[in-house]
Amino acid sequence: MLKLQTPVEFAPAQATITYDDHIMLLGSCFADNVAQKFQAAAFDVCANPFGTLYNPVSLVNAVARMDSAVPFTERECVEMGAGAGLICSFSHHTLMARPTKEEFLDNANKSLEEASAFWEKANKVIITLGTSFCYRHNETGEVVANCLKRPAAEFTRERLDASTTAILLARMVKMHPEKDFFFTVSPIRHMSDGAHQNALSKSSLLLAVDTLGDVVNYFPSYEIMMDELRDYRFYTEDMAHPTGQAISYIWERFCDFCMSQDTQKQMHEREKEFRRSQHRPLLSKSTL
Repeated sequence: MLKLQTPVEFAPAQATITYDDHIMLLGSCFADNVAQKFQAAAFDVCANPFGTLYNPVSLVNAVARMDSAVPFTERECVEMGAGAGLICSFSHHTLMARPTKEEFLDNANKSLEEASAFWEKANKVIITLGTSFCYRHNETGEVVANCLKRPAAEFTRERLDASTTAILLARMVKMHPEKDFFFTVSPIRHMSDGAHQNALSKSSLLLAVDTLGDVVNYFPSYEIMMDELRDYRFYTEDMAHPTGQAISYIWERFCDFCMSQDTQKQMHEREKEFRRSQHRPLLSKSTL
């Protein structure tokens, strides 16, 4: 038979995911996509309590913040630029922004409190690395999770090398021996950096995770997108994000990677229940 794909082969994960697990998901918007799949199947999950995070430093910082559970303070509040009229922090995505400091801190600390409690019991952690590029705030020297639309002159852009990223991730994993870590590199292409820089960025992440070896579970979502789904019909109009069909395909491969057949069967039943719960029957004319 004529081959129309180059299948990405991989061994099953060392750790499996079941309905007894408490699953924390962190990372790029692909982590949000996967979290929605887990939630639709009624798994116990917590996803991106700081909003979408892209670079390894911000992800490691998020874990450290959940470990400490130290509340955010007014000192960390930042006024967004471009006339947004919103308050956020350099630890959060802009979706967490609010009109006032009080509203932002209330929302951010409520999310942190819930996330820290979940993190303490979480035994499975899924991290989606988005990019090696990060922005350092010139005044404080900190790597920010988001530039908050502030002037570009306030930041210095840099690319983390594979060695630095590997050290950061290895330290984080070593500090949490009670948790099974699953890493993947986001299939979303950061084309604003240009094709070459995007390739360098993704390669750096791939090398860093590979350095961790068998102490983590690596799922090749980026490779599946690049090889098995090598067709623009699997991308949205921006030609960078995977379509819903592509996300569903990668999700199915992920389930095969880390779930038993029994768990998957149970999952399909719960997905059906979820869809039924979302169904709203049409009203007949007699009820209008």
